[in-house]
Amino acid sequence: MIRKAFKMRVYPNETEEYFKRHNPIWKSLEDTLRKNGVKNYSIFLDEETNILFGYAEIESETAWEAISDTDICRKWWDHMADIMDTNSDNSPVSKDLKEVFHLD
Repeated sequence: MIRKAFKMRVYPNETEEYFKRHNPIWKSLEDTLRKNGVKNYSIFLDEETNILFGYAEIESETAWEAISDTDICRKWWDHMADIMDTNSDNSPVSKDLKEVFHLD
């Protein structure tokens, strides 16, 4: 299992909407994540900076990257584009984080 951490940013004054759109997350998106080996997935918010910290345990980078090629993922990106930093294809601007410590 690979531990993956990344950060994104939600726009100021859009954190409540961000929470609403994730609770609950679309069932078809959840199914796609699970089908592609994603487990133990959490997103946290730093309310001072509007930085989102994502953590997921994944089976492989290839399976993780394949999620972005699904229709449901692209629909989700379109749905979220108005409330967070995105790239030209509406994917979230995301920065992978390097693990420096882990304790089981």
